[in-house]
Amino acid sequence: MGGTEMSAGVRHGAADPAGGERLRRWRMVLGGGEAEGTGCVLAGRDAAMDAALGALYGGDAGSRRGSGARSAGLGGSAPNVARWLGDIRTYFPSSVVQVMQRDAIERLGLSTLLLEPEMLEAVEPDVHLVGTLLSLNKAMPETTKETARAVVRKVVEQLEKKLAARTRATLTGALDRSARISQPRHHDIDWDRTIRANLKNYLPEYRTVVPERLIGYGRAAQSVKKEVILCIDQSGSMAASVVYASVFGAVLASMRSIATRLVVFDTAVVDLTDQLDDPVDVLFGTQLGGGTDINRALAYCQSKITRPADTVVVLISDLYEGGIRNEMLKRVAAMKGAGVEFVTLLALSDEGAPAYDREHAAALAALGAPAFACTPDLFPEVMAAALEKRPLPTP
Repeated sequence: MGGTEMSAGVRHGAADPAGGERLRRWRMVLGGGEAEGTGCVLAGRDAAMDAALGALYGGDAGSRRGSGARSAGLGGSAPNVARWLGDIRTYFPSSVVQVMQRDAIERLGLSTLLLEPEMLEAVEPDVHLVGTLLSLNKAMPETTKETARAVVRKVVEQLEKKLAARTRATLTGALDRSARISQPRHHDIDWDRTIRANLKNYLPEYRTVVPERLIGYGRAAQSVKKEVILCIDQSGSMAASVVYASVFGAVLASMRSIATRLVVFDTAVVDLTDQLDDPVDVLFGTQLGGGTDINRALAYCQSKITRPADTVVVLISDLYEGGIRNEMLKRVAAMKGAGVEFVTLLALSDEGAPAYDREHAAALAALGAPAFACTPDLFPEVMAAALEKRPLPTP
């Protein structure tokens, strides 16, 4: 753009601030270059933001660097990437930073750079970054592992703070309702159910119901009332689900009225129950990637069930089975026939409907175990319904 045109553009923006702002936004979206057509030149903070976007989304690195267009690429070195990570945290809100980090890992192959401590210290922690770190766990040098654990712990603590109180409150209510007693103390009486159970004893002349049978809430916290087994597919596509399930597992394990077992699997099965007091240890005990043998995992879970009528099994998997399909379905049918509440979650994450094996999902639904994706916000309600043996609140 020539000097006269630039002056005209500035004058036009001054006369029409809204029009100038529209041009600026279109320029940021289109990324510059001969074809973008806005005639808008960025400076200062806008130029820095555009450069940060261009490094990730701009196409061929360096080929248009001199033309004022976005240039792609982060130079493939930790210092350049760390500088870029600092830039995007300066110019964009945290939610946008997390999206850009994910895109950088996927588009530019930055996974190996995350093995360097200075890189990990620069990133904005989120669930997806934790999943990436867990997939790199075995390749991670010792000098990086403590930094990686700190990143993972920060995310886990944020999730626990967000999810724990509501989960405990929701499940405590469900446990109380499912542990009703026939001779409750006064403050334990469930008046709604008591009145409904005694409507036949209504005395019209006194306009009252005689409560011959009292129904009350049990004191669920005094002893174990329910058993929950979380059976988690740790294939690579389930990374976010593994993170959330581990956090929820730790929350459930903290409730004395629920005996919680956490099992992860690929083609092998690992019981991580003894690490549930620290979900970070659970996460670093997983090995994301590899094959899938759901049948073997369910066989192990089935062997640990001692009170079927008081047990909830939660299978978290996209159902791409590498084991014996018919045996898997027979196990689910056998558990349900014994009184187990069986819940199948295709994902436990915020991402919506995942890719999954539709044939297996349909077969499980035919057994009375519908498979659906579940957000972390919905999970407490799903578990409460399972504990009370009522229909699940499927989305």
